[in-house]
Amino acid sequence: MSSTYLYLYLLLLLPPLSSPQSFHWGSCHSPQVQEDFRLDQYLGRWYLIQKMPAFFAPGKCISANYSLSEEGGLQVLTSQSYWDRKWVVEGEAVILDRNQPAKLSLNFFYIAPLSPTWVLSTDYDSYSVVYSCTDVLGVFHLDYGWILSRSASLPPDVLHRGEELLRHLGVDASKMQEVEQDCEEEGSITFSQSGLSMT
Repeated sequence: MSSTYLYLYLLLLLPPLSSPQSFHWGSCHSPQVQEDFRLDQYLGRWYLIQKMPAFFAPGKCISANYSLSEEGGLQVLTSQSYWDRKWVVEGEAVILDRNQPAKLSLNFFYIAPLSPTWVLSTDYDSYSVVYSCTDVLGVFHLDYGWILSRSASLPPDVLHRGEELLRHLGVDASKMQEVEQDCEEEGSITFSQSGLSMT
């Protein structure tokens, strides 16, 4: 993708940059992830139900769709509703260690660093708890937590278990925000490796 498109996308998201992030001193934790993770069962669409505030996810109706690409790789399409439009970003997911397939690394725009995305717990059919952490200069780290669902909602007890799991890792679950999943959109903007398209 041309860097021009990347700059355009980031420019449009500048207002939410002031939203609180989750900074902590020291290096990232190395949490236990989903045992015997089955990627084939994890494929498909996941709706974001609760999230930590993040500049890259300011919108509503946020979801991620995992699928196998024609080249045999793992494609991920993230979408969110923002400014009355559906914003879709194409990326790829990489498993760096085949012995730990639940530790995915996502790459968007094909020029940005890989972003760790670890599946802590999932039953594949209804919920998924995901954690991400990035070390900054070896001095502090920035972490995020997400609770996702195969549908547009989750029972309160499942949300509570997900929050407790993230809280155990030091994520401030009190900052988690509910993601609205009912949107009306007037068009879409898609960022992919081949460029920008609008409808």
